[in-house]
Amino acid sequence: MRFATYEHRQQRRVAVVEEDGTLHPVPGARALTELISRSDGLDALLRAGTATLDVPPGPHVSEVRLLPPLQPPTVRDFVTFEEHVEGVARTMDGVGGVPEAWYDAPTFYFTNPYAVIGAHDDVPVPPGSEVLDFELEVAAVIGREGQDLTPQQARDHIIGYSVFNDWSARDLQSREMQVRLGPCKGKDTATTLGPYLVTADELEPYRDTDGFLRLALTASVNGEVVGKDLLSNMSWTFEEMVAYASRGTVVRPGDVLGSGTCGNGGCLAELWGVQGEQSPPPLKPGDTVTLTVEGIGTVSNTVVAGRDPQLLPTARRRTRERP
Repeated sequence: MRFATYEHRQQRRVAVVEEDGTLHPVPGARALTELISRSDGLDALLRAGTATLDVPPGPHVSEVRLLPPLQPPTVRDFVTFEEHVEGVARTMDGVGGVPEAWYDAPTFYFTNPYAVIGAHDDVPVPPGSEVLDFELEVAAVIGREGQDLTPQQARDHIIGYSVFNDWSARDLQSREMQVRLGPCKGKDTATTLGPYLVTADELEPYRDTDGFLRLALTASVNGEVVGKDLLSNMSWTFEEMVAYASRGTVVRPGDVLGSGTCGNGGCLAELWGVQGEQSPPPLKPGDTVTLTVEGIGTVSNTVVAGRDPQLLPTARRRTRERP
């Protein structure tokens, strides 16, 4: 089943999406995160969705603005594709290779939940950036609270999936990560989530014998395909990612976990590292990035001019006085 959040005639609604794109608004649902929390698991959400199909239909998806399917309380973005790590490392430091520590566990960082945008929203160039990039990922969405989960337990806590585009200002990212803390403004302007939340049961037919979802991934810029990969090339399953995320803490309904960027052209920076030059070039206003994930759908966003940065002074070099 597919759930959408949309804006139509200045109203926001949550709806079940039929195969032909007809929307059936969910009665009494103000937000999908709220509906997921209330359902406490996939079976209850499916029951709510099935009941909604008896409600008179609303508009067609082509007549509305698709919003992010949900507003997540937290967004963890992982890095689970070895090929992506290899290629981007060459771009960032000119050396390449995969750090041994990467193999220890599925590393992630927390990104900005306020920067989540819809499937067809414009993406402004981050202030001060001249090297904008996309990143093709898949997001898992948590449906039930859990703590210190095993991978086996974690499967029951994943309620669905969505396409995820982690927009990245590579020049800002490269500079600020020299502080050895993590991405900051290089990852803070936009994250596409959409077009729908596809419930976990819909993707079970794609699961391979090792537990990975074998979904075809395609990235295009201005109609030209620049990347293709399989989601099953991840080095950890989503269940393992959820288990690690829940270690020593909690995951809660609506939390989003990004797979990390796929390989073989899942972002421009990987291609730059492999080819030794910025080809294709960084994204600029007017460029449209289209990402498609088999079984989930397509998002397509156009880059627009951003704002100039508000200037700040550089750090003051203190004399380090003591009381």
